[in-house]
Amino acid sequence: MAQIPTTVPQLLNSLRTLNPTAPRLTWYGPDSERIELSGRVLDNWVAKTANLLADELDAGPGTLIALDMPVHWRSLVWLLATWAVGATAAAGTGDPAGPAADGAAAAAGATAGFGRADIVATADPAEAAERLVAARAAGQGRTTTLVAVALPALAMRWMGELPDGAVDYSGEVRSHADVFFPDDGPAEDAAAWQTPAGTATFAQLLAPGAAAAPGGQAGQEAGAPHETGPERALLEARNGWDGVVYNALQTWARGGSVVLLDPSVTATDRLRATENVTRGSEAATPAAG
Repeated sequence: MAQIPTTVPQLLNSLRTLNPTAPRLTWYGPDSERIELSGRVLDNWVAKTANLLADELDAGPGTLIALDMPVHWRSLVWLLATWAVGATAAAGTGDPAGPAADGAAAAAGATAGFGRADIVATADPAEAAERLVAARAAGQGRTTTLVAVALPALAMRWMGELPDGAVDYSGEVRSHADVFFPDDGPAEDAAAWQTPAGTATFAQLLAPGAAAAPGGQAGQEAGAPHETGPERALLEARNGWDGVVYNALQTWARGGSVVLLDPSVTATDRLRATENVTRGSEAATPAAG
């Protein structure tokens, strides 16, 4: 029996070496969009993104990358790539369920977060650029690189104008190598993932038994083996970053696959049957550190 990965590099290695042609991430998006990535293809996207981060943007341990995107298959790729280079990821302002109840407070928090970030990966570069300007005006002088991420599956480049100095992710990422070899690894106690729920270290991301449902109540263990084979877990973007990320990590670590639904997509019985779903969308997050 293969050893269950406990670090992100081990997880990525398992994606490309253990049954690499099997589906690992299936995305249902707006307008009947369906994208399916095998372990090898998912690892390939992560490697190319990690090489872009390391080679062009000098990202590594100590770098803070803000993900100003909704929960999406591309944002999960960015999350894994951020951890592959040893950087810290912070949840951005992309709220899958719509604007926050207190828009002013949300905007203020977003501006503060942008001011701390070294890199902002965003699906809305024009708005992100405005927030970076506001952060600098508020006295947060960090030089931040803006990366525009087009979400449509077939996007080969950003369609439209980009702010000065912004990097076009889709236009750049395909030229990078298919395999990533990190120079340095992060410390186990270094911050890996920052969300409003708290901060998880690199050691906590894949720690066995570290997952617990929000509010402190025990939830179904994410990624538990299924009696008929590797589990097929259905996760919904409407549950937010903390409701998706840890479930996805535990599922992948145990050799399973994830079906991720955009908020516009309903988790019907037909969809569950078509995708051979073996587990629903229970949310799971590790205890904040």
